[in-house]
Amino acid sequence: MRDASHRRRHVIREIVRVIVPTRASLFITCLNDTLFPQTGRAVVTLLERLGLAVDFPREQTCCGQMHFNTGYAQEAIGLVRRFVEAFADAELIVSPSASCVAMVRDAYPQLARRSGDPALVAAVDRLLPRVLELTELLIDTLGVQDVGAHFPHRVAYHPTCHSLRALRLGERPLTLLRAVGGIDLVPLPGAEQCCGFGGTFAVKNADTSVAMLSDKMRAVLDTGAEVIAAADNSCLMQIGGGLQRQRAGVRAMHVAEILASD
Repeated sequence: MRDASHRRRHVIREIVRVIVPTRASLFITCLNDTLFPQTGRAVVTLLERLGLAVDFPREQTCCGQMHFNTGYAQEAIGLVRRFVEAFADAELIVSPSASCVAMVRDAYPQLARRSGDPALVAAVDRLLPRVLELTELLIDTLGVQDVGAHFPHRVAYHPTCHSLRALRLGERPLTLLRAVGGIDLVPLPGAEQCCGFGGTFAVKNADTSVAMLSDKMRAVLDTGAEVIAAADNSCLMQIGGGLQRQRAGVRAMHVAEILASD
């Protein structure tokens, strides 16, 4: 089975070499960098297998989503400038966070205009088409569905709010997961319901957040899945933390980690 995965990877890599750019810059996000470095490593492993060179601009920091969502829009403008400067020379910018990609695409144009700086507005406009969420890069830009992964486990997929409603990723993550060798991908009841995290929502509205999380955990447990997967570690932190506290025996894994597995 593993030999078959390696053969598939070789064929996929040769196809990708013909049709796509050769370099991508990793926008890891502050949450992943601090708490989930394994996701960043998985993205690099996956993209390098597909023949892309991956660089990591060290000047990157927070995208400013937390500031913007809690009413500190003016304070977030400095982070917009930093992002633009850090990734100015990137051929493609890829992130394993639908939430942070949505922040860049949706909020950065607003914040740039708010700054009153025409140069920042123009820089943001030039940058936005190059900012992609991981599954968008794989499906839309690389034209790949089967990345040669092998993951013989029962998996349920949670479509996070930003991936579902902001980026409208649709079937992209599921298409990639269905092509993974050995996987038993099971539907998640009420999949489109929010997990209750919502960044500072979970702090400011703790009781409501816990109630929403309880519904989500019940749905996960009803599937009998060994793994709950998503395209955002923020939501996986919420769901995985609740499952861990219950000692439910279900792992939370980013889609990138499954796609990088062999």
